[in-house]
Amino acid sequence: MALRFPPVESPIRYPDAPVAPELAELAASFGVATDYHAATGELRFVAEATVVSVLRALQVDVTTADGSLDHAKISAVLADRALASWRRVIPPVYVTREDRRGDGERDMWVHLPRGAAFEAVVVREDGSSTGALAHLGGEASQVVDGVEIHEQWVRLSGDLPLGWHRVEVRDDSGAVLAASPLVCVPAAVPVPAAVRNHDGSMRRSWGPMTQVYAMRSEDSWAQGDLADLGLLCDWAGRNRADWVLVNPLHAGSPVKPLAPSPYLPVTRRFPSPFYLRVESVPGWESVPAGTKAALQPTIDSLRAKNSSAELLDRDEVWAAKDAALTAAHAAFVESGDASAFTAFRAEEGQGLEDFALWCAMVEERVAQGWTSDKAVNPQASDYPIDLPPVGSADAEAARERLSSRIGYHCWLQWCIDEQLRAAQRRAANAGMGIGIVHDLAVGVHPDGADAWALAGVLAQNIEVGAPPDAFNQMGQTWSQPPWRPDALADAGFLPFRDMLRTILRHAGGVRIDHILGLFRLWWIPSGQPPYAGTYVRFDHEAMLGILALEAQRAGAVVIGEDLGTLEPWVQGVLRERGLLGTNIAWFETDGITPRQPETWRDFVLGSVTVHDLPPTRGYIRGEAVRIRAELGLLTRPREAEQADFDAGWAAWQQMLRDRGFLHAADWGRPTETEWVEAMHRFLAATPSRMLGVALVDLVGDVRAQNQPGTDQEYPNWRVPLCDEDGRAFLLEELEGSARAASLISTVWA
Repeated sequence: MALRFPPVESPIRYPDAPVAPELAELAASFGVATDYHAATGELRFVAEATVVSVLRALQVDVTTADGSLDHAKISAVLADRALASWRRVIPPVYVTREDRRGDGERDMWVHLPRGAAFEAVVVREDGSSTGALAHLGGEASQVVDGVEIHEQWVRLSGDLPLGWHRVEVRDDSGAVLAASPLVCVPAAVPVPAAVRNHDGSMRRSWGPMTQVYAMRSEDSWAQGDLADLGLLCDWAGRNRADWVLVNPLHAGSPVKPLAPSPYLPVTRRFPSPFYLRVESVPGWESVPAGTKAALQPTIDSLRAKNSSAELLDRDEVWAAKDAALTAAHAAFVESGDASAFTAFRAEEGQGLEDFALWCAMVEERVAQGWTSDKAVNPQASDYPIDLPPVGSADAEAARERLSSRIGYHCWLQWCIDEQLRAAQRRAANAGMGIGIVHDLAVGVHPDGADAWALAGVLAQNIEVGAPPDAFNQMGQTWSQPPWRPDALADAGFLPFRDMLRTILRHAGGVRIDHILGLFRLWWIPSGQPPYAGTYVRFDHEAMLGILALEAQRAGAVVIGEDLGTLEPWVQGVLRERGLLGTNIAWFETDGITPRQPETWRDFVLGSVTVHDLPPTRGYIRGEAVRIRAELGLLTRPREAEQADFDAGWAAWQQMLRDRGFLHAADWGRPTETEWVEAMHRFLAATPSRMLGVALVDLVGDVRAQNQPGTDQEYPNWRVPLCDEDGRAFLLEELEGSARAASLISTVWA
């Protein structure tokens, strides 16, 4: 069921009439919405300026020199759109489901000049060929650019195996006229065997949810790393957890300042070397003693900060790690044993080489004196934006000039790949049926590595976000460029596939942040407020199918964060395709009345709180209201917001008492700990297949990790793991924690 919120008292004004019919027709042909239903259920019209800007991002300009609509251009583009498929020999990519083999289910058109002889074949992933496909004929034709094009149909093989194949159309001499990816995908993501019941359903499991950087052990360098993640897996496995859900580990900046948000990476394909445990990388043992001695005071200083509750400083940590890793890399190169690294580099191919080139060019530009002028201009870039385009002569010259540093960044990716492998193996050895569940962010930094390397498939001058709802009343802007649906299809969805393969390489699962973006995504023209956007549709059938294929090959579960303003049919499609949804207790209400646990969906990851909300202890103190009020994020008086919160929390308290989730002995003056445990007893009473318990709740933390809608106004993603008293909490303390043991017993007796 779609979330519905009460009307928001807001100064926002929306258009009171739709755009011109011909503009609406053109927008619809590109999947651009000209109206939509808000979280309140109201129909809202999209401003003409927004529609025009979004079309321009799709490389369609329908305005005159003075910015007004050019109706002649609109007619011309519509006419051109009608001929677009006729100008192709075959579709740019063909995605078919394994369970769809009936007549007509796998028929593909072929467009060639009338009378042209051709043969269509499928080259399977393993290199074998199906032989000539059956021709089904066809009557349709169209004159395109003075040539009569005949539409014929061929039937693809009914026994096509799962995988990435290729369909080719050849002329009578055998020359290939056109070729496109042909992807056969499963009907649904299968449940991994380790968490599958005898009837094939998913058995229930629990796991902790955490931010890796925030949790530290005695051996950390002031912030959490992959060895710390392994330590958490050891403890969680001993407490019968089947998985650990972590924040996105995507790579951030190679130079300071490092963006704190794990949801604003420079790439979604490659993980961040920031999370490396330096002492475990190849070559560290061979670093000269004098070099290690020079590094040791800094290392000791960082380890001393593990016991500090002060905000985290990524720049300080990365400066130390970069110096140590550079030394380890030099020792590794000197050793000459690089066969495994060389194989990894070859396997990851051009994508890795381009990412490493971007990192090296950014480092070079910073070394030459480039600095961001954000202090003067908040809209300034975090990274140099005058880098030569990917594939250009200047970029290739830089590839040669910076080969040594490019090798270093490729080596870092190999090191972190090995440590991710070790962490997942450690989870399995601890008895986890799933292991580490990674998080895939919505997008990337607008001037980062992906934005540079994948510029052709990302929209320019557009930021993704979300329209207003009850919790974020002005909407949200996430400052990230979206995939261009048309360009992504033209690329055969390969950038999407490669990203999924890397994140699933050593994973038991993946959580897709804002999975609604595979259906439609809220596009905001750059410089506009978040509510001045519109939805753009994607080929969700193709993207969900590719996601299912890559997850099946990795043996991974997939969780979709399907909250917010969504169309009511979306959650049903996700369930049908084997993707778990997401339920968060605080959002599962009818107005202010909590929904009874039995009414929750079953095929979901259920939790009490999430990283965009305060820990449960902080939430019931009213932290969500206080933070937004103090930061000016409310569109109505704080008193009204507080009154609604108080009424909602009172309703929760009454329900927890009535249902016995708050034990009778605690009814007099319950402590915060007792309320937190009562909320988790409620969670355990839901039919959720996966029960998530925030690590911050397990240790008694209060402070929020992130406040949506803010950047520097709140210390987002810089809050270390602390206990109820604000004291830094180390992972070693979990073993003897009565609080953690008691909370686990409420959800996993």
